[in-house]
Amino acid sequence: MSSEQAVAIRVAAPAKVNLYLHVVGRRADGLHELDSLVAFADIGDVVTASPAADLSFAIDGPFAGSLAGEADNLVLRAATSLAAHLGIVPAAALRLTKNLPVASGIGGGSSDAAATLVALSRLWRGDLAPAAMDDLAVALGADVPVCLFARPAWLGGIGEAIAPAPALPETGIVLVNPGIALPTPAVFKARRGAFSAPARFAEAPRDAAALAALLRSRGNDLAPPAIAIVPEIATVLDALEGCDGALLARMSGSGATCFALFATREAAVIAAGSLAAERLGWWVAGGRLLTDRPA
Repeated sequence: MSSEQAVAIRVAAPAKVNLYLHVVGRRADGLHELDSLVAFADIGDVVTASPAADLSFAIDGPFAGSLAGEADNLVLRAATSLAAHLGIVPAAALRLTKNLPVASGIGGGSSDAAATLVALSRLWRGDLAPAAMDDLAVALGADVPVCLFARPAWLGGIGEAIAPAPALPETGIVLVNPGIALPTPAVFKARRGAFSAPARFAEAPRDAAALAALLRSRGNDLAPPAIAIVPEIATVLDALEGCDGALLARMSGSGATCFALFATREAAVIAAGSLAAERLGWWVAGGRLLTDRPA
């Protein structure tokens, strides 16, 4: 084994944020079609892959307990599917540092799976073509391909149609979850009313305020059903809107995590600190939107 292979590979698994999410239709099989602008934050989990004689999995971090004892998780499924594609026996010591709450609408599990594919393709020197990696990601789940992309993107279809979005400006973000898991199927089941129109834009916003202005004319169609199931989401949104410097507050994905945008990362971190001190039962994190896949 070379010295390069002997080094542990560490890959960030950033939180996925739906800056807006429109439900634009429903297919014959019952799945909903979406139009969404997705971005990623410098807040997330971490996957570490180290050389080993066989395949093992360990978990730590503040939300490790939520996944403890799971024999079939997305990290291990990603590892075994990649090994099968490469025609090798899976051998690596995998560690997931779980910083994101589970079932929180910010793609934690999907981002973990994508980071595992990236880490193990480097560790095992898989050198897969992008199309092959995409195929593996699709088989793992609808959100895994965009988490593999991990850049601002438009989502269409049921989430599998990905296109690069315009460059996003420097933007601070605060993520808040009230500590309540909210499974996505329940939210879609509770959704009522007409479908929305797609709402993509061509221009690259000049700054965070311009981005917030564009987003105000769009929304998250899953927020009303999510709030009906978890009323605390409305309390979170009110708190975020009241933060000094907040440009926009909205629920991400199917909830219950909400976000607020700020002019800078520094403003977001200050707001997150204040909010965390006031709401001891909430998960609160401040950071910035990413413009490229994290290393």
